[in-house]
Amino acid sequence: MTLEELAELIAAAAEQFQRSPSHWQFVHEGIPMACLFDLAHDRMRMIAAITEVEDLDDEQKDALLEANFHTALDARYGTSNGLVFAAFIHPLAGLDAALARSALDQVASLVHSFGTDYSSGVLEFVGGPEGEDEGDDEGPLLN
Repeated sequence: MTLEELAELIAAAAEQFQRSPSHWQFVHEGIPMACLFDLAHDRMRMIAAITEVEDLDDEQKDALLEANFHTALDARYGTSNGLVFAAFIHPLAGLDAALARSALDQVASLVHSFGTDYSSGVLEFVGGPEGEDEGDDEGPLLN
């Protein structure tokens, strides 16, 4: 996907789309977001600030890490400059329209679900072979 194609997609899906040379700002599903890009490294990042890191308790920190493994899917929780963000990071060249639209929705969902189910809203990936009992006592995967 080209940068211009991504801009057109976001502008059509979001509100208050504003361009600057290094990033775009917009609102999607009521969430203020930004899209940052680095053409030299073929990367894009959609982000939305959630809260300050200092406002997190230990339970919330653990929930963010677990969500990144099970329920956040392609988007992730992360921190930078003292803030907690929902973020989707991907090579620009490998991005297609369906994935870009999904990225917008997943980032918005991570913000909306922060403090409750910490979900990107798509599905929950638990892992393991189908039908495997999650409660087996064989121990951790890594020793």
